[in-house]
Amino acid sequence: MRNRSGIQGVASSPAIVGAVTVLVVIVAVFLAYNANNGLPFVATYDLKALVPNANALVKGNEVRIGGSRVGVVRSVTPVEDPEGSGNFAAELDLKLDKSAEPIPANSTMIIRPKSPLGLKYLQIVPGDSQRGLEPGETIPAEQARPEPVDIDQFFDMFDEETRTAIKRNNAGFGNGFAGRGPQINAAFGSLRELAEHGQPILRTLVAPSTNFGGFWEALEDLSATVAPVAEQQASMFVGLDRTFAAFARVSRPFIQETIVKGPPTLESVTADLPALRPFLNHTGQFFAALQPGARALGRTSPTIAAALRAGIPALNRSPVLFAQLDPTAEALLDFQAEPGVFNGLELLTDLNKTLDPAISYIAPAQTTCNYLTLTFNQLASAFSRGNGKGNWLSAISFEAPDGPNAESTPSSAPANGPGVKNHLHYNPYPRTGQDGVCEAGNERYTPGKTVIGHAPELWGTTTTNEE
Repeated sequence: MRNRSGIQGVASSPAIVGAVTVLVVIVAVFLAYNANNGLPFVATYDLKALVPNANALVKGNEVRIGGSRVGVVRSVTPVEDPEGSGNFAAELDLKLDKSAEPIPANSTMIIRPKSPLGLKYLQIVPGDSQRGLEPGETIPAEQARPEPVDIDQFFDMFDEETRTAIKRNNAGFGNGFAGRGPQINAAFGSLRELAEHGQPILRTLVAPSTNFGGFWEALEDLSATVAPVAEQQASMFVGLDRTFAAFARVSRPFIQETIVKGPPTLESVTADLPALRPFLNHTGQFFAALQPGARALGRTSPTIAAALRAGIPALNRSPVLFAQLDPTAEALLDFQAEPGVFNGLELLTDLNKTLDPAISYIAPAQTTCNYLTLTFNQLASAFSRGNGKGNWLSAISFEAPDGPNAESTPSSAPANGPGVKNHLHYNPYPRTGQDGVCEAGNERYTPGKTVIGHAPELWGTTTTNEE
C-alpha cells in the first residue's frame, strides 16, 4: 500500500510529469533533427568519394543503391585534384548502413535528381569486383559517371537566340511545304515501296558480318575527337548559315531553273555516256602513246626554242622571197611550154634509166664506204709535202718476196710458195658498199696461203674519214 501510494504521488506531481514530458519532446526533436544523419549509437559503414562536380549535392542528401536508401552524405568538401592538374573536385563523406558493406571496388556512382525542385541524391551502382571497399577508403573520381541532364537544364538551352532560330526554321519549313501537298502525298505513297526495297539493305546492315555496332562505336569515338573543336564547328555553322542565306537570295529563279533542268540533263548524260565511253578509252590510249613524244619534246624544247628564235628573221624576210617566187614560177611555166623541153626531159629520162644500174652499183662505194673522198684525200696528202721549189710525191718502197712465180719476176702462175711470204692475195672485184659491206681496204694478209677473190674473213665494215 505504501509503494502504490508512492507511485501515485509521483504521477500526481505536476512538476515531475512536466519534466518527463519536456525530456521526451527534447529526445524526439533531437532524433528527428539527426534522422538524415543516421541514428546515434548505430554502427555505420563510412566511405569517401571523389566527383568532378557535386552539382547541388549537399549535406544530408540520400545515398541509394538500386533505389533503396542505404545512407546519407555527411559532408561535401572541395579538394584539389590529386593528380596536380590545378583543378578542384568535390570529396563526399558518405555514412552508409552496415547492411551495404562491402561495396565492390569497381562500383560507379552518379548524381541524380530526386524531384523537379532540384533535390539530388547519390546513386551507387555496384560492380562485379571480388574486392570490397574497406571503411574509410575513397571511391576515385574515374568511377564517377556523367550527370544526367536535369529538366531545368534541358529547358535552359532554349534561350532567346535559339527560340528565334526555331521560329525562322518553322517559317522556312512552312514556306518549303506550302503548295507542295501533291508531291508530299506522292512521297508518303512511295514510302511503302521504299520500305519493301529497303528490307534487304537493312538485313545486310544488321548482319554480324557488317559490324554495324562497331560503326556506331567508331562514330562515338569520332564525336569525342571533335568535341574539343566545338567552337570551331559552331563558327563553321555560322559560316554555313551565311552561305545558305546567299543561296536563298538567288534561289528563284536561278537555282530553281537549275533544279528543273537537272532531270533532262541527267537523262541526256545517261544516254550519251555509253557512246562517249569508246572515245574516252581511245583518248586514254592516245595520251598514253603521246607520253614518249612529250618526254622527248621536253628534252628538245631548248633546241626547238632556239630554232623558233632563229626562224623569226627568216619568216620576216619570207614575204620578199614569196614575192620573188611568182616571176620564177611564171618563168618555169614559160620554160615548160618551150617545144624542146619535153624532148630534153625524155632524153634525160632515158639517160637516167641507162645509168641507173651503174649508179646503183657505184653509188654505195661513196655513200656507204666513202671511197671517192678517201681517194682524193690520199692524193692530196701524197702531194701535200714540198719546199719552195715544188712538191714531191710521197711513196713507200718494199722488197718483193723471192721464189717461183714471185711478184718481182715474170711468172706463169699466181705466187704460191714455197716460202710463207711468197703467196698472192688479190681481189679484183671487192664488195664496195653492196649489202653494207666495205671489203676493199679491210682485207688482211693471210701468211702461207694464196687468196684470189673475196677474202675469207672481213676485219672491218667501215672506213675512216667518213665525214
